[in-house]
Amino acid sequence: MPLRPWDHGTPAGRDETSQRSTQKPPERVAFDRKELQTILGFYGTKVAEGEWRDYAMDFGREKAVFSVFRRASEVPLYRIVKDPSLARKQGLYSVVTQTGLILKRGHELATVLRVLAKTPKLSTI
Repeated sequence: MPLRPWDHGTPAGRDETSQRSTQKPPERVAFDRKELQTILGFYGTKVAEGEWRDYAMDFGREKAVFSVFRRASEVPLYRIVKDPSLARKQGLYSVVTQTGLILKRGHELATVLRVLAKTPKLSTI
């Protein structure tokens, strides 16, 4: 039975493993909708606090990068990097400072972004 464009299954006589092996890897790495919602939600909080003002996204063959700026004319304060080659090793996501120091790596984006959250400070009155 031929596969119609609106069918999402596999055609008769073909299994999914043979289909997967013939597919090309993605030409570039990108953040999916859920990842962008997480990043932009955190970014919005920092903008409301007045710490961050601009961002840039770069989608390359090996990694995707979300850069955060204090001003558009500066170098990025932080880079949130998605690197699939490290997914099974150190973690898919990392937060990198402007000097190249890796602040945190991990498998979950929300956990990695916590390193950028301010911890409340206690003060005496």
